[in-house]
Amino acid sequence: MAAASLRSREFLLAVAIIGLLLMIASRFPGFVAPRNLGNVFNDTAILIILALAQMAVILTRCIDLSIAANLALSGMIAAMLNAAMPGIPIPALIVLAIIIGSALGALNGLLVWRLDIPPIVVTLGTLTIYRGIIFVLSNGKWINAHEMSDAFKALPRAPVLGLPVLSWVAIAVIIAMGVMLKRTGFGRALYAVGGNPTAAVYAGIDVGRTRFLAFTLAGAIAGLSGYLWVSRYAVAYVDIAGGFELDVIAACVIGGVSIAGGIGSAAGAVLGALFLGVIKNALPVVNISPFWQLAISGSAIILAVAVNARAEKKKGRIILRKAEVKA
Repeated sequence: MAAASLRSREFLLAVAIIGLLLMIASRFPGFVAPRNLGNVFNDTAILIILALAQMAVILTRCIDLSIAANLALSGMIAAMLNAAMPGIPIPALIVLAIIIGSALGALNGLLVWRLDIPPIVVTLGTLTIYRGIIFVLSNGKWINAHEMSDAFKALPRAPVLGLPVLSWVAIAVIIAMGVMLKRTGFGRALYAVGGNPTAAVYAGIDVGRTRFLAFTLAGAIAGLSGYLWVSRYAVAYVDIAGGFELDVIAACVIGGVSIAGGIGSAAGAVLGALFLGVIKNALPVVNISPFWQLAISGSAIILAVAVNARAEKKKGRIILRKAEVKA
């Protein structure tokens, strides 16, 4: 039943995105031109990548509020190293950013696992810590485009088969996460831990370790996103991606990922991110301030959570009715 409900949510969300595009196209036909849609996807690529990372954590009944701060710290370190030592190979900087992100995610996971601190408290604290570390490392200064090497800035924008590398990275992450969730024991463990932690223990799954690995995976993806962000926008500063965690959570929830854990899919998270991406790109076109995006994201979270809660409540009633009939 949960799977059928999720597929229904994904279908409705896809229809909503198509409907939104048609509404915009009725006034601005150029918005749905293939080239522009490719640009919309590219603009949304980092949100898609982080939404998939956040989904892995949410599936285990946890949440990572520090994911954007992780991105910012990893990206700042990569940018500072590139500015100080332009000769460092770009692949080495990318690997370093991923390692840093993994370590930051692992810290969240350890605090949740070993000290049994609520994830929202842990990641709210590390969010502030990571932002503070950025300020200390950079002394509050910006790393601007002229301080970065051309190779550092060029990679995400480099075209491959008609799409920038950034878009191809997003596609690769989508495929990898989809396969991991459906075809691997770790993916099944994420669903089991979020669906019923007690039953997961009886099935031989280490709940704490699974959550730790989910946070570490999310951190690694955030580290990769850190490099992609600073290189694409050619700037690094303390408030990189400030508030971006709200959009990431909104993308997950809109895509049908249950905050209660155990329910969600890679396709749903991607559609949720694309929904927000289309809105973000359409706002300037229809002469609405981009600042409304925050209000729209917050409203979408509340609405999606309400829909999820109502669906789960209905499912519970059906179970009770069946139990009464059997009795």
